[in-house]
Amino acid sequence: MIAIARRNLSCLFVNTNSFLCNSNAHLFPSIHFFSTWRVKNLIPNPKIYDLLVNKHQFPPDLASLASSGLPKSRSPLRVDTLLLFLKENSFTATQLQKLVICYPRILGFTIESINFKFKVFQNLGLSPKEIAKIISGRTSILHSSYENGIIPKLSTLKCLLGSDHDVARLLIRCSWFLSADLEKTLMPNMEILKSYSIPMERILYFLHLRPRCFVVKPDILQKSVVRAIEFGVPWTSGVFIQAVSLFTHTSKGMWEVKVQTIRDLGFSDDDILTIFRKQPLVFAQTEEKMKNVVEHLLATGRYKISSIVTCPAALGYSVKKRIEPRLQILRLLESRSLIEKWPKLSAVATLTEDRFFDRFVKPYCDEIGEEHITKIYVEGRKR
Repeated sequence: MIAIARRNLSCLFVNTNSFLCNSNAHLFPSIHFFSTWRVKNLIPNPKIYDLLVNKHQFPPDLASLASSGLPKSRSPLRVDTLLLFLKENSFTATQLQKLVICYPRILGFTIESINFKFKVFQNLGLSPKEIAKIISGRTSILHSSYENGIIPKLSTLKCLLGSDHDVARLLIRCSWFLSADLEKTLMPNMEILKSYSIPMERILYFLHLRPRCFVVKPDILQKSVVRAIEFGVPWTSGVFIQAVSLFTHTSKGMWEVKVQTIRDLGFSDDDILTIFRKQPLVFAQTEEKMKNVVEHLLATGRYKISSIVTCPAALGYSVKKRIEPRLQILRLLESRSLIEKWPKLSAVATLTEDRFFDRFVKPYCDEIGEEHITKIYVEGRKR
């Protein structure tokens, strides 16, 4: 098994579709992109344009594009009423602009039609803010058939999860389930996990923990599960679904670069396997970030490669906002002979802010001066 895992350090299944549910795939689109549409012959509706810019604070470019796509007969009052209704239902300015960018036709909706869509989610127990987050995150929900699409999918999820509460909790984590073909993704993917003798209770736990894994193509999940097992991660482990998630969203080239980056820093293949089995998702970090953390810790002279292998979670934290402010505190305490030796890396990296403060800052305020500690520790975390 170890031999297989070592071989797999340099090879990973690649499929561009594995990026389907990448959380970075829905970054707010640029106006420039949408301005390249063929709208040369469309003229902005001046009244609606004025309404969007002056009353609802839309960027001029977006307002121009949105008002150009509406019929000249569209009533500004109707558009205003709709936007006010959405604001009253917890949609933020950013969410409203995203809706209009991705689905300009929403400005033609009636209050009755959109309220019907809201009630479907309200019946699940979702709050207005949660509904706004789900809809703005998956604008395709607005033009999907509710009778033939959304409602049947919600029914499928409820039959699977058992309650409206659990369905709502899942949708808050990942609204992709409302646009994915559940018969071609979710259901087959659950069968794949069952084929490895994983109990349904565990599968449902994985579903809530890493929901996006379940809406990738089944062949991607299948190969990712095999890969995780080959790396020696048992399905009974709490990090099994993390390993699967990493493999479904990491290309072969990306994986090779990450592994080589770690090798170049002095880690052996056995070290890399140990890190992976403990914290698979640290390999989701950029190579630059991993390198920065490792070099920063080694430069202290207090932590070695073995320290990081023992506590790989350290690779996932920010140097500027977490690691360095804490290291500065330890250096200060050491320079004043207030500590005899540095704590283990786990204390530096993984303690909560409150616990680190109570252990390494609060007891020494009188000796060092509260203002001095605050400048190093508190201000350092704000950078």
